[in-house]
Amino acid sequence: MALKLWHCAGSRSIRPLWTLEEMGLDFELEVMKFPPRFVHPGYTDINPIGTVPFFTDDAGGPDNVIQMTESAGISQYVVDRYGPTDLAVGVDEPDYGSYLNWLHRSDATLTFPQTLVLRYTILEPEATRLPKVADDYSKWFHSRLRSVEAAMADREFLCADRFTIADVAVGFALYFAEFLKLSDGFKPNTRAYYERLKARPGFQRATQYDSPSALPKVD
Repeated sequence: MALKLWHCAGSRSIRPLWTLEEMGLDFELEVMKFPPRFVHPGYTDINPIGTVPFFTDDAGGPDNVIQMTESAGISQYVVDRYGPTDLAVGVDEPDYGSYLNWLHRSDATLTFPQTLVLRYTILEPEATRLPKVADDYSKWFHSRLRSVEAAMADREFLCADRFTIADVAVGFALYFAEFLKLSDGFKPNTRAYYERLKARPGFQRATQYDSPSALPKVD
């Protein structure tokens, strides 16, 4: 098997999983409980930093196995390596710069504050939770969503007049916001955009492992 993805419910690994599902590629999926570095024996032997996702491509042979840990980067690798696909935006297309900006914005600007909300409302023991930090970063996240709200004022998808992995990457941030109970702050354009993404069969297949029992409990 050339492609393998290690995945946890509700995590950033949904981005590459959604990409693989949209492309209809053959791949091996290993579904783990969160956090895998503590509850999945041997995981840190293959991925020393213990994060998810973890992805490998051994198509180059045993001496040239690609190993990746960054969710948007894995999605970009898959569409570039295993395309052509309309999920990618080519360097000769007018929206190429916008496409790259959304890919990087999805994690650096949107998911980053969400991880602090997750940590200080759910993952930390109750005694060390910091509601003020969680509240501040919730507001940060919602303020950054203004870029999505503006982009969706006159289009169906973020760039290139079609669904791309930019939508996959940003779509996960919206999905994560729903899990964190931040989606009440979505403005109308963002909410309608998110509903379009959730209606996609690829999204539904990628999130099929996210049963309530598989996810951390949100107070």
